[in-house]
Amino acid sequence: MLPRRVAVTGLGLVSPYGGNLDHFFDRLLAGESAIRHVVTDDQPQPISMPFVTCQDFSPEAVLGKPLASMMERFAHLGVSAAFDAWADAGLERQPQDPAERDAWGCEWGTSLGGVQAFERGYRDMWIKGRTRLSPLSVVLGMNNAVNAHLSIQLGLGGVSSSHVAACASASIAIGEAFRRIRAGDADVMLTGGSDATLTYGVAKAWEAMRMIAPGEGEAAAQACRPFAADRGGLVLGEGAAALVLESWDHAVARGARIHAELVGYGGSCDHSHLVRPDALGQARAMRQALRQGGLQPDEVDYVNAHGTATQEGDPVEIAALRDVFGAHAPRLPVSATKSMHGHLLGAAGAIEALVTVLALARQSLPPTAHLAGRIDPACEGVDHVLAGRQSTRVRAALSISFAFGGSNAVLAFRAAPASLH
Repeated sequence: MLPRRVAVTGLGLVSPYGGNLDHFFDRLLAGESAIRHVVTDDQPQPISMPFVTCQDFSPEAVLGKPLASMMERFAHLGVSAAFDAWADAGLERQPQDPAERDAWGCEWGTSLGGVQAFERGYRDMWIKGRTRLSPLSVVLGMNNAVNAHLSIQLGLGGVSSSHVAACASASIAIGEAFRRIRAGDADVMLTGGSDATLTYGVAKAWEAMRMIAPGEGEAAAQACRPFAADRGGLVLGEGAAALVLESWDHAVARGARIHAELVGYGGSCDHSHLVRPDALGQARAMRQALRQGGLQPDEVDYVNAHGTATQEGDPVEIAALRDVFGAHAPRLPVSATKSMHGHLLGAAGAIEALVTVLALARQSLPPTAHLAGRIDPACEGVDHVLAGRQSTRVRAALSISFAFGGSNAVLAFRAAPASLH
């Protein structure tokens, strides 16, 4: 059987800006940062750093109190985003014919999962002296909570799995969902990622690695500056994004709107170092995604880069792009939207895949914020998008995710035919 085409028919997210998909993308096009200086009252000392929060998100308002009480925050975010993607795809919550969904499934990505549940338990025992924890602690903290809840709530009888590969988690989840549809194992897959990173232990761990960007007060908004000569590190964030993937024929038969086509998925491992990235490994994943998608380098009109604003990572990524795209590289539009929505760790690949799909659907490119006049000479050699570009031609695009451990995942998308007219 020939590989099947895979359509993206649903998009959903919980955005730090609030609002819907168009509102989110408009803020990105405008180069508006969601990063703020956050100070908590955590013990033994406060967390004080630039951060991205979904402060207007109310899980009980979205999910209802009974369901919300069974979840930790990363699941609140993930299930909410997935419900929105399911609705955007025009699919029913409760199927009239449950047998139709026996092969439909969910692949989800997270890096930290229910870390907040476990940190709360440690505090209760070690600081407050409690000897018993909530009987829900295990189900709140399990990393497969999102896909489990979604499979139950939506009646998905196929595969239900979670992927944990640090910052590549969600991209790998999307790629594996893509492979199932492409191979004919499912007609519909719900996929994406979520993480809630604002915990004392997580913040202090990243701070100890000296990878967190400084920035207080109003300066926090520009703390994350990927590819800039004066970049100071990454900014953590929380959030979720979800995609509904569907076999092209199934989507067309039911008259679904198609946002874009997912055509390729590349995965590789640097196999060289736990935290130091390698351009050769990254390039292998990019080439695999292009080859599977039947794309030539000069057909790619946008790359949503991993771009975390770390000293070592950014130049390596640009070197990999120059290697893969060769003579086309100086004309290749590249941006790192983490400069605005922060680094969502296990959910980063999902929100950036969603941004890439919206770029194709709207034929517009979001920028790397705060980069104009600051480009590091070591990061030159591509067409950095310094301000939002609207009404531009975007035929195909890549969404790139790299992770500690050397895990690399690249997703290749094509514009749906209607987007190019």
